[in-house]
Formats: sequence, C-alpha cells, structure tokens
Amino acid sequence: MKIRIFISVCLFVAFAPVQAQEADRKPSLAESHLLGMYVHQHWSYNHPYAARTWTLEDWRGYIDGLKKLGFNAVLIWPMLETMPDPLTASDEENLAKIAKVIDMIHEEFGMRAYITLCPNVSAKNEVASKYTFTKRPFFYTDDRVDPGDAVAFGKLIEWREKLLKPLAKTDGVFIIDSDPGGYPYSTNYEFAYLLGAHRRMLNRIRPGIEVIYWAHFGWEAYSMFYATGDLIVGTAKEPVEVMQLLSRNSINEPWGVISSGFGAYFADSVGMSNRVITFPYGAIEGEPSFPLTNYDERAVQGARKQGKRGIFGNAQTHAVQLPATFAFARSAQGLPVEKSDYINFANELIKGGGMGIVEGWEALKSENSGKMKLAVKKLEALKKKPLATGIYSGLLFGSPERFITDLIMQLQMVASMTDFINAVNNGASQTAIKKALTAFVATSETWQQTHGYSNHWNWDGMLNALKKLNHPQLTETIATLAWLGEGNTQFEKVKNGMARLETFTPRLIQAMKKASLDMDKK
Repeated sequence: MKIRIFISVCLFVAFAPVQAQEADRKPSLAESHLLGMYVHQHWSYNHPYAARTWTLEDWRGYIDGLKKLGFNAVLIWPMLETMPDPLTASDEENLAKIAKVIDMIHEEFGMRAYITLCPNVSAKNEVASKYTFTKRPFFYTDDRVDPGDAVAFGKLIEWREKLLKPLAKTDGVFIIDSDPGGYPYSTNYEFAYLLGAHRRMLNRIRPGIEVIYWAHFGWEAYSMFYATGDLIVGTAKEPVEVMQLLSRNSINEPWGVISSGFGAYFADSVGMSNRVITFPYGAIEGEPSFPLTNYDERAVQGARKQGKRGIFGNAQTHAVQLPATFAFARSAQGLPVEKSDYINFANELIKGGGMGIVEGWEALKSENSGKMKLAVKKLEALKKKPLATGIYSGLLFGSPERFITDLIMQLQMVASMTDFINAVNNGASQTAIKKALTAFVATSETWQQTHGYSNHWNWDGMLNALKKLNHPQLTETIATLAWLGEGNTQFEKVKNGMARLETFTPRLIQAMKKASLDMDKK
C-alpha cells in the first residue's frame, strides 16, 4: 500500500518557506567554474572502450590527459543502481576501485570528482547477482521504485546509503530527472522530495556533499512517457518548479543544477542562474550510439553555451572520441579549433603521426570511400614505424598501436558501408550489391567484435539502404529499433523495449549476414 500521506507531510516540512533569500546565499567552493567530463559506464562492452573495464592505470592516464586539455572535473556513473543485495565480489571490487579513483582525482590531479545516480532505479537482486559488474546488462536487471511509496523508497535510500559510504569523498551527486528513471504519473513534488531524501541521506554520510539536480527531460514529462508511451520533452517550467521547491529550505544546501535539456538560461527568470552548469549532451558523442570517432563542429559549438557555473561534456566510448574531446575542451576555454590545432594535438598523441591521423579523421567524415581507403594505406604505413607518444599518451590507454588500428577499422567499415549505400541507391546489379553488402558485413563485424558494443545503432543512410533489400529478417530486426516492446502496460512496454535494444547491434549484423547469403538463392 502506498503511503502518500507520509510523503505529503515530508514535503510540507522540507519545502516550507524560509527567511533567507536566493540573493543572500553565499557562493560555495563547489561553484567555482567547472569544465568537466562525464565518464559514462552504462553499457557493457570490451576494454578499453567501456569505462566499466578500466583499470586504475587506465583511469590515471585518461584523467591525466583530461587535466592537460584543461578539464578540472570528472563525473562518474558508478552504476550503483544494478548492484544486488548482497553485493557480488565484482561489485565490491568496483566500489573499491571508484573510491580510489575519487582519491586519485583529488590528490594526484587537484580536480573535482562527482558521481551520478538514477533517481529511483534499483536492482532485481536475483537477476543482477547472476552477472559480474563488467558484464551486467542494465535494462534486464533494473527496476523502478515508486517515489510515492514511502516504504519502498525508504528501502532504496537505505541501500544506497550503504553503497555510497565508500564513495563519501565525492564532491557531489548528480541525480537525473529522466532516463533511466521516472515512474508513471509521478509529480514534481515527489521528485523534489526524492532529491531532499538524498540530501538528508548524504548528510549522514558526509555533510557538504552537493546534490546536483540533472535537468534533462523533465520529471513529470518522462514519467508520463512511462504512463502513455508518448515521449514528449517537458517545458522549462518543470525544472524551474523543482528548483523553486528546493530553494524554500536551506536544509537542502548545498545544491545545484546541471542542464542538458533546457539550455544555460532557463533559470534566469527566477534568479537562480548562478546555480546552473550546462551539459550539451551528445556534443562529443551521442548515447547510446555505435562507436565511431566524431570529427565535426558539434563539440566546438556545444562547448560555447556555458552556464554561470561552467560546463560538462560526455562520451560513451572515450577511447574513440579523442578529437571531439580535444575540440570541446579548446572551445570551452575560448581557444581556436583549427586543423592545425588538431594536428598539433595528434602529434602529442603519437609523435610525427599528426597529419596522417587528422587526415584519417577527415576521411571518416568525408562520405568518400576512395579517400577513406587512401587514409587507411597511410595509417598502415605509420603503424609499421616505431611509435613514440607525446604528452597526451594517457588518452591512448597504453597502446598507440591499438589507437591506429581502431581508426583503420573504422575507415574500412565506413568505406564499405558507403560503397553498399551507393550500390543500392544507384540501382547497381544484384551481384554488385551482394559484393558490397558482404564487404560491409565483414568490416562491421570486425569492428563490432573489437569494441563489443551491442546496443542502439541508428544511422539513417545505412538503415534506409538495408530496408530497400526487403529481406524478412532485416526488416524484422530493424523494426525492433524502437523504445516500446511487449507488455501489458505502457510501463512494461517501455522497460521491455529498452531491454530489447541492448542486443540490437549484433542482431542487425547477423541479419545483414543472412541477407547477403540469401542473395545467392535469388
């Protein structure tokens, strides 16, 4: 039975007006200007592409590279939400590792260390315990807790308190208002209570840990997605209301806001812009997305819209997104981002390799398969030489050879995909289409098996060409690239759809392979 009367009383107490005004609030050290990177650990795939798999030395090298680029903060998702009770040995090992990483960020690099949480996600203990931390799929092992159910939510907070104690040195905890979180028909009042409950829990662990409200989609809007299946972004009124609720009691201090869905200025109308960090989500790399190095203006443009407290970038496959990480940091600091700057950066990854590496990045985005194949030849020649690394060597995760090989595999895959798309769209013969598809299957499988990512893969040109083949298994597989799955309620359909997406990429490659083989039968 849901005990909403209890929550209503708590809300009345927690958010009663106080005498202190927003303008009188003294800025804390946590409000110094931030340039941060979000290390996302959601998806389970191979080392070193998924941050879940990083060793302490991997973390040290990557943070060293970030520091040299100008970053001064790191945000980590430690994936506490799917850790079962009791913890597995791998979960205990990961908690201990992240605690050491927080110490490393503070003591070795003088940077700020933050962690993030989903608002109301808990583990299905029996299911989650069957997996190690590095291999555990999120949407098969997670559950949602109704924040309006005081008993169930109280148990979640109690378990989180135990999990967070080893991470007590964190500077703050980011709590998102949406994916993966939310609950059908839940309100902003319940979300504000949820944030307040975390505030009180963190005070028991270590007073002074900042609660940072992550305004991404809008709590009520995303909760309606679970209720109706219609994904509609909330308006700025939603995060403004939550901020007003939080501001009514100084007990909730310290708290701030990071905005990935509402821009840098949404809080200006209520005089709270000094609390806002911006988070141009996807400027470096979208998520979830099939790993491919980004080399374009998104990072440069995204980093220019900063909140008064600073800005964070995010990546999913950090080892692959070095040019966009570099561009984001430069742009955020008001520095030029020209081709010569990329070449200088690449030369400090691998000495003397700058021009060839940048030409590879350019070719990858050129939509010219001939240019990509030429770049591959130059990179293969570079790989045969002794590879000396520069000041950003930590970003290479211990292997300049792997870094070049990764770029070669990406170029080979995109070149073969481009040839396939052109063959289909230009009305080539069945023999030519089969040849192009067979090559694309081989190169995409090689790259996918290297990084191991298996979730969402949504590239319009590729999917449109594959649909034109009219192959039953391909058509059926592509149709599963959707948020909604099977279920008796919209809530179940959303959760099951997200779980099904966790295997989309290997299923698509297998369907492509089957289509290629079946072309011989026609």
